[in-house]
Amino acid sequence: MMEPYKILYQGGEGELVEKKSRFIATTRPVRSEEEAAAFVEEIRKKYWDARHNCYAWVTGERGRLSRCSDDGEPAQTAGRPMLDVLTGEGIRDVCVVVTRYFGGTLLGTGGLVRAYSGAVQEGLRHSVVVEKLPGRQLQIFTDYNGAGKIQYVAAQMGIPVQDTEYAEQVTMKMIAPLAQAEQLIAQVTEHTAGKARIEEMGEVYYGVANGEVFLL
Repeated sequence: MMEPYKILYQGGEGELVEKKSRFIATTRPVRSEEEAAAFVEEIRKKYWDARHNCYAWVTGERGRLSRCSDDGEPAQTAGRPMLDVLTGEGIRDVCVVVTRYFGGTLLGTGGLVRAYSGAVQEGLRHSVVVEKLPGRQLQIFTDYNGAGKIQYVAAQMGIPVQDTEYAEQVTMKMIAPLAQAEQLIAQVTEHTAGKARIEEMGEVYYGVANGEVFLL
């Protein structure tokens, strides 16, 4: 059964300073261990002069694949706390690298855990996380009179129209949440007196960001 879950849709960068040490968190969407490894290597080359480039990533079906590294920091003070933030937020398909430029003052075990965890949270704040939702993609063909009625039905149900094409007839594309798909079909049929032709395109995952609907 398709279930909703969160993914990193767009990566970003955030920074935290603790006792003159700089912690730069860079995030990126990844779909495999190979993509995560390539991203980690890319950041290591970018920040080649940093003391540490610690990382954590989560991907795979149900987020079952994950890995983290302290990259020379005391054991369990960097990679594991970073991974805990990702899993605690329930985010998948994500890799984060936290680059540390040492500021001359030791932070201690607790200080390192807080700094690396805080850096990941800062990085996520500058990223775009979306919920990956299960839905049914529909294509609806109607006349111009029916288009307004369908838009009304969709608005009442809180289902955004993905795309609308106006030609001799109107073609509307929507992605309805699985739980609302049958209701939407019934409402469209009722409000257009059965004149609208509804073509089901299958079940998909989709996301919503800034009012826009997109396939995932």
